[in-house]
Order: sequence, then C-alpha cells, then structure tokens
Amino acid sequence: MTKKKKRKSSHNKISNLTNTILSILKKDRNQTFNYKQIAAKLGVNDASSRNQIIKKLQQLKAKQEIEEVDRGKFKAIINTEYHIGIVDMASRGSGYIISDDFDEDIYIASNNMNKALHGDEVEFYAYKRRKRGKIEGEITNIIKRAKSEYVGVIQIHKSYAFVVPDGNKMYTDIFVPINKINKAEEGDKVLVSLEDWPEKADSPYGKVLKVLGKPGEHNTEIHAILAEYGLPMEFPHEVEEFANKIDTSITKEEIAKRRDMRQDLTFTIDPKDAKDFDDALSFKVLDNGLYEIGIHIADVSHYLQEGTILDDEAYERATSVYLVDRVVPMLPEILSNGACSLRPHEEKYTFSAVFKMNDKAEIKDQWFGRTVTYSDARFAYEEAQAIIETKANQIPAEVSLTGKPYLANQAVADAVLKLDELAKIMRRKRMSTGAISFDKVEVKFNLDEEANPIGVYFKTSKDANKLIEEFMLLANKKVGEFVGKQKKTFVYRVHDEPDDSKLAALQNVVGRFGYKLNFKDRKSVSASLNNLLKDVNGKKEQNLVDTLTIRTMSKAEYSTHNIGHYGLAFDYYSHFTSPIRRYPDVMAHRLLQHYLDGGKSVSEEAYEDKCNHSSNMENLATKAERDSIKYMQIRFMEDHKNEEFVGVISGVTDWGIYVEIISNKCEGMVSVRDMKDDHYEFNEDHYALIGKNSKTMYQLGDEVVVKVKNTDLVKKHLDFTLIGKHEAS
Repeated sequence: MTKKKKRKSSHNKISNLTNTILSILKKDRNQTFNYKQIAAKLGVNDASSRNQIIKKLQQLKAKQEIEEVDRGKFKAIINTEYHIGIVDMASRGSGYIISDDFDEDIYIASNNMNKALHGDEVEFYAYKRRKRGKIEGEITNIIKRAKSEYVGVIQIHKSYAFVVPDGNKMYTDIFVPINKINKAEEGDKVLVSLEDWPEKADSPYGKVLKVLGKPGEHNTEIHAILAEYGLPMEFPHEVEEFANKIDTSITKEEIAKRRDMRQDLTFTIDPKDAKDFDDALSFKVLDNGLYEIGIHIADVSHYLQEGTILDDEAYERATSVYLVDRVVPMLPEILSNGACSLRPHEEKYTFSAVFKMNDKAEIKDQWFGRTVTYSDARFAYEEAQAIIETKANQIPAEVSLTGKPYLANQAVADAVLKLDELAKIMRRKRMSTGAISFDKVEVKFNLDEEANPIGVYFKTSKDANKLIEEFMLLANKKVGEFVGKQKKTFVYRVHDEPDDSKLAALQNVVGRFGYKLNFKDRKSVSASLNNLLKDVNGKKEQNLVDTLTIRTMSKAEYSTHNIGHYGLAFDYYSHFTSPIRRYPDVMAHRLLQHYLDGGKSVSEEAYEDKCNHSSNMENLATKAERDSIKYMQIRFMEDHKNEEFVGVISGVTDWGIYVEIISNKCEGMVSVRDMKDDHYEFNEDHYALIGKNSKTMYQLGDEVVVKVKNTDLVKKHLDFTLIGKHEAS
C-alpha cells in the first residue's frame, strides 16, 4: 500500500496582520469590529485566515492595544494624540506633513500614506523614529482633498484605461473604465476627475472630463496648465450673455450722484501692450500752492452687482491669470476692456482717492468717493520715462500712442514731472521706515504669430513704473487706514514678518558671496535686506539672491485681521486699485462705499472666508503663471540645442546641480550621473558637489558653461550637459 503524501497546506500566513488590524481599528476608532468584519476588510474568508485574525485579536487584547467592548467586538485603545496637517508629497510615494503642532515636518513613509494625496488636509498621529530620533507619522484620516481633478496622459487598454498624471507629486495613476474615457484617444492629454478609491484598489477610479489635445502642442500645454490648477479657460455662455446686456452708458442721472472731475487733467500710464486700464491719475495746482492729485480707479462695483451670475463667476475666479501668451480675465471683455477700462478720450465711472499735497509730499487733505472722469491722454511707461529722463516740459509728437500729438498740452508733461518728484519723496520716506525694495527682474518673451518664443527680454522697473506704484500704494494705504481706524471689518492685504530660521538660511547662502545680514531688530533686518538687494544689483548672482530673499519673506495674503504689511512697512494696507483683475479690490470698493454711506460694520467671519478664497485663488494663479514661463523657456531652449551658454549654479543637491543661464534666466539641471570626469559627492556645508579624486568643486553661485541635453515640454523639465567652469575673460 502506497503511503499518502502529506498534503501541503494551501493556507498562507497573513503578512503584517498586527499593523493591519490596528490600522483598521484606528481608522474608524469610534466603531467596533468583529473578526468577520476584519476578514471582509482583508478580503479573506477561509478558516485559516479567520483563525489567524481571532488569535491576533486576543493577543492584541492581552497587550492592551485593543479592547473588547462587547462579546467578540473590538475597538482600538487610543493612547495617541492626533494632529491635523497638510501633505507635501516627495518622490516615490513618501511625503511629509506640515502641521502647526510641530516645529519640523513629519515624515510619512509610503505605506503609511493611506491614500492621502499632495495638498490634502489630513489627520495623523506621530511617533519618534528609533534610528535617528526624528518624528515619523501615519495618516489616519483624510479630512479634505486638496483637489479632485488631475491632468495627465491616457493609456487605453481593451476594457479599461489609465491616466498617468503630469508632475511628480502624484504617486499613482488613475484607473478609468472604458465607458468613461469621453472619446479620448491613446496618448491624449486629458483632464480626469477622481470618483472613488475602493479600499482594496491600488489606484483611484476616475472619469475623463475633457480631452485637452496632444502632449507637446502649444494650446494643449497651456490649457493643461490652467486645468492642473482648476482655472477656467473661458466664460460660461450665460455669463457672457449677462455681461453683454449690462447698460454701460454714461447717464446724467448717475453723473449727478458723483463728484464730477471730468475737467481735471487726467491720464493713464500703463505697459505699451495693456488692453485694460484700471487706474488713472489727475493733477491740478490749487490757488494755495497745494497739488490736488486724484487716483482714479475703474468703478467695477457699479456694474458688478452682488447676487448676479456675473458676480458669482468673478468671485470664483477671484483674479485674472497672466500666462505668457494670454490673459484669462476675471471679467468678460465688455467690462474688462470696455466699460471699466479708462481709455483715452472717454468718460468713465470711477472710484477715487483724492489728496491735497504740498511740495514735501505731505498730505493736507483726503477725500474718497465715487466720481466721473475723462482721460485726456494715455502713456506707455516708455513715454513717461522719456519725459522724466529728458526733464522735457513738452512731449515730442512721435511719443504719442493715441495718434494725437501732446504738443498743445504741455501741462501733461509738467504733471508727469511733478508727480515723479513727489513719488520719489514718498519712496524715500517709505524706505526710511523699513520698507523692502524688491525690483526683481521679470522674464518676458517676444512671441511670433504662432506664439513661438523668438526672443527673451527682461522687464525692469524704472522711474515711470515707480511713479505709478507710489501713488497706487498711497491710495491702498490710505483707504485701509481710513476704514481701519474706524475699527470696522475690511479687506486688508497683510504681510507677516520673516521667519528667523528662514533668515538664518538666507544668511548661510548669501554668506558664500561675501554678504552679511544684521538680525538685531526689525529695522536692521529691513535695512540689511535692502543693502543686500542693492549690492547684488547687476551681478551674476542677482537673480539667485533676489529669488532666495523673496522666498525668505512670508506670503502676502488677504485677511480681515490687520497685522500690517511688513514688506511695505505700512500699519494699514488694502487692495483698492485693480478691481478689473482682483476681486478683493471689488470687495474693498463695496465696503468703503457702505461705510461712506454710514453703514454698520459687516460680518467679519463672512469676509474672512472670502479673503481666504481670494488668497487661495491668487496662489493657484501664481503657480500657473510660473508654469507657463517655465514651459515657454523650455520651448525657447529647444531651438538653441547646439549652443553653449554661461550660467550660474542656482541650486545644489545630491542628485545634481541646477544652473540658471545668465542671458535668458532659463534654469535646467545637470545630473550628477552625467558628470563622468570624477565621482562627485554632495557637501551640504559648502552647498557644493566635490569631486572625490580631483577635489573639483561646483558650488552655489559658480559660473559654468552648459549645453542643452534634453527638453521636456510635458514635464516642463530642462536637462543640461556640463561643459565645465567658466573662466572669466
């Protein structure tokens, strides 16, 4: 008789069962679970698995990690304090949580993410890591998703598809059933929304909302940038229709309700390619020798009535978005470029701040209210700058953009010169009280008719820009002060003091270039930051130092809680001067008029919510604008692949160096893997990669020569090949 072979058990041991059971119980810590419910969660139903679960439950109960609240029903014993924070994803699925409860960011391993995504607000508990004593955590609950829509490229299979999201912050692709691909074709760039994330699924489930086009095509990538941040591409038809029906005529009845300033000399100074003009200046010399200067702002709130679909749309957008090749406006064109634009030789409804000022730029009187104005002339910044630089008291005919020479009106030139004089006095006063002078170079592109970049130029701020800036700052400051001193709810633009640790980090970097900061008190910090920005002006490290200094600053934001504006050194500051492109300015206009009419203070809570929304939308718009610049820089560099460029090392990491080209500010990366002449190691103390054998050092701020290795329009990534150090001639 043959001996029966011993049957091999088909039952496998459930791996990591302790942590899995604890995770299930802690996630729903107010619920009780029996072994059957846990087995169902694990997707097992065989006898061996059930026995393993029952045994493990008894062991955890004995260790007092869980409790049996009813026969066979278990609940986690919570002896951990839970915290709230925001997820900041790193690569490969791990990440960090930024929480007000901790001075340092909390590391979250990929297996403790529990389906949280970048930017999500989450609940977590923290514990000390045994090896390095650092704080680690586990996410226990997702409180609020940061976003539900993602941009990516679709890969279509027979009965399903996957969308691979753009960017490196999303660690999983998105599963899309074949009936939800919305006519997308293989390789299309699409916008997909998350619908569900089943417990046992590795990927969330979604559906395609919109096909954006083929990756790498110009319009596809620009639309993808907007979609990535949830920003609109066009106005809904019903909103356009509503706007087009608004009565935009200037009527005698409405003029009678306003201060009539149509006879005062008034003009606009804007970029030469501007299409909407939301601010104008008027100038008059009074009999007593004082100057009456009006800062006139488009009265958007006259047309934008609360409770309408137009106002709802403007509030949701909260800001215009300025991409490299287009503007996505907050308001439809009939208002932004038409009724609300202070175009030359047209009467307009305006909201004004009018000041009487002496030769020392001291304010002797102020008035706020609704006006009607007439713009006599339109200047580009270059035209106003020409007057200031030549001290001309008449304007050459060829300078005019309106087609009408200004020779007959020397008063306009005289006004520009006097306003420039007063603006310079105001600026000096502002700087002496601790304001910080940020004149960061802006990268601009010359585009052909197909939006191809054919050149790069830098936009700098000259006297004409600063003239307008000072008077806009004055209006914003005085409006904020006028309401703030009444202790009534208002929309402020606030800016907190810089964090000490960020200042110390800045000193570490700028110290490499021989600069020193003084942290003794608030005024000395401001003074030394100004000196730093002045000292680096025109030097190779200017853009790097400017960028790092701006990053050191707290973010300016909107709030009803006034803490002042650190960067401007103002105790009160609001946004009043750009209601065509910023919703907070519209709110400021409405509130100011309400208080001028004797109204009571409005709900602080309601307006704080509106401020938070406006700050969030501004932040998204800024990210989209940066992405569009990066995209255009990469397109520009595609046509310069065989050229050598001199650049400055703008960042050093253990995986490579970042280099910013001096001539066009395009930044790319040299991978340490491609530096074949030696084995380079990252030295954190020196912000450098140092060759193991040659001791060659590539340090932050060094000038190097690079060539383009690879351009990736989809990932907005630029790779360089390092030629070597740049030897200054």
